[in-house]
Amino acid sequence: MLIGYARVSDTSQVTDLQRDALTAAGVLAEHIHTDTASGKRADRPGLVACLKSLRPGDTLVVWKLDRLGRDLRHLVNTVHDLTAREVGLRVLAGQGAEIDTATAAGKMMFAVFAALAEFERALIVERTTAGLAAARARGRVGGRPYTMTAAKLRLALAAMGQPETRIDALCLELGVSRQTLYRHVSPDGSLRSDGHRLLARFATAGR
Repeated sequence: MLIGYARVSDTSQVTDLQRDALTAAGVLAEHIHTDTASGKRADRPGLVACLKSLRPGDTLVVWKLDRLGRDLRHLVNTVHDLTAREVGLRVLAGQGAEIDTATAAGKMMFAVFAALAEFERALIVERTTAGLAAARARGRVGGRPYTMTAAKLRLALAAMGQPETRIDALCLELGVSRQTLYRHVSPDGSLRSDGHRLLARFATAGR
C-alpha cells in the first residue's frame, strides 16, 4: 500500500501541490497524512500518525525529502527505521527524487545519502572540537549564546499582558521565537522559572 505524507511550514501555505503529486503517484486521498509545522519539529502529529500506519510491504511516498526530515541525519535514521520495518520510501521530486528503496538503484542512491550524513556528522564534530579548543586557548568557555537576554526579557515583561501587544511582532522585534518567549514570560506578563533564572544569571555576571 502507498502511504503519503505532505507538510507545509505555516497556515499561509497549502498542501494542494503536494497532494496532487502524491495522488498522481497512486496514493489514495484517504491515505495522505499532512502537517502544518516546521520541519525541525520531531513531534509532528501527522508524521507520527503516518509512521504508525505503515505496515510491512507499504511504501511511504513524499513529494520532496525536505517535507519528511529535519536534516540529512534525521532522514537517514528515519529510512533506516523504515527499512527495518520492511517499509519502502519513494521521493517524487527535488533532491533525492532518484530515491525509491524498492529498487536497487534507489537503495544505492540512499546509501550515498547515508554516507554524506556520516561525513557531515564527522565534520561537525571536528569543527566543534577545534572551535572549543581555540576558545579555551583564549580563556573563553564554549557554548551557544543566549537568544534571550536580560534586556530583551525586560522589554518582553513591559509588553506582555498589554492588550495591544502582538506576540508575533514582539518576537520579531526581540529576535526570539514564540517558544523562547513563553519559556521566560507568561501571557499575562509575569516571569516564569526560566525568566527568573535568566535575570539571576545576568545579575551574577554583572550584566
